[in-house]
Amino acid sequence: MQPSLEQRLATRQKPDRQPVGYQRWNRLLFLHWEADPAEIQRNLPPGLHVDTHEGRAYVGIVPFYMERIRPAYLPPMPWLSWFLELNVRTYVHDDQGRPGVYFYSLDCDQPVAVRLARRFFHLPYFHATMHADMHERRIRYTCQREGCEDTASFEWADEGPAHLAEPGSLEYFLVERYLLFTARPDGKLIRGQVHHAPYRIGPTIVTQFSKLPTDQAGLALSDKMLPPLRAEAVDVSIYAVEMND
Repeated sequence: MQPSLEQRLATRQKPDRQPVGYQRWNRLLFLHWEADPAEIQRNLPPGLHVDTHEGRAYVGIVPFYMERIRPAYLPPMPWLSWFLELNVRTYVHDDQGRPGVYFYSLDCDQPVAVRLARRFFHLPYFHATMHADMHERRIRYTCQREGCEDTASFEWADEGPAHLAEPGSLEYFLVERYLLFTARPDGKLIRGQVHHAPYRIGPTIVTQFSKLPTDQAGLALSDKMLPPLRAEAVDVSIYAVEMND
């Protein structure tokens, strides 16, 4: 059974415990394609179920800037706390109906972050050579995963004002996600949680994009991309992962 709107809204409530760290996510681009729900389900670990909106499943590519990364009670460090990240994701829920994100891959140009995320969060991080620059509100962003000869390139620019996603809408389904699920090497499912103000999202003009990250994940996408979205910066609280009982 798919999560109810009440369950979806509940995940963005601030947890009643102390964060273990803080981050800022900035200049996010959301690219999405419809996917076969059965195919998504076949690739999920036990205990996770494909999450759908009006019967449709989705896969996303999300490049963005990671900023001011720090553990709780420590300041950001210039050489460690600012980097780039690009994730390939789909949308899932657990046996209790809690909706979240399942990552196929996360590319990052900070090797220390890659090692820590793999060890302590069991997430599929990969080190990559990445570059981003902005000129007159247009962002150019590239990602070349270590050991791969090809480069994924993206270019986008703002178009129109930003707004909050309407609960129950497809936009809300795609961007308002506060839980992540992943499996440990022994197969046990763990859950992570974040908290931030709801995204302010808006349309964007994408003049270049790549499916290379989804190709690397073994995902075959259709040629039809959903209207792309951008999101304004959010300050994020990170909470310790838990066993997903």
